[in-house]
Amino acid sequence: MRVLFDTNVVLDVLLDRQPHAAAATQLFERVAQRRLQGLLGATTVTTIHYLAEKAVGRRRARGHLETLLGLFEVAAVDRAVLSGALELGFGDFEDAVLHEAAAQAGATGIVTRDVGGFGTSRLTVYAPEELLTLVEAGPHG
Repeated sequence: MRVLFDTNVVLDVLLDRQPHAAAATQLFERVAQRRLQGLLGATTVTTIHYLAEKAVGRRRARGHLETLLGLFEVAAVDRAVLSGALELGFGDFEDAVLHEAAAQAGATGIVTRDVGGFGTSRLTVYAPEELLTLVEAGPHG
């Protein structure tokens, strides 16, 4: 199973945001174990760097990004992704961009705490706990 992690799920792990960090951290572990193929949108990576640099400084922010890039593939954000996102009619353009980046990178789903924000998604949208339960239920890939 190949899924794109939205920015908030990543921040849940990095900032240990309870009660959400537990399921998100377990999903990161499944990515590290190669039981789940994880993607990050390119815009998620830049957002994480910006926020981490403000919170923990440049050196630690770089370390966080190196860790993320070691675990996750990156879904490109290019003209085709941005144009496709404009056509989706999502209420939130960032969600639309992540959806299109995921779709064009061959993802089968998106993991987010804002499942409703992806209401017209062509991909399967999972809450972190839901995806964790599915991954634990059996082999996917």
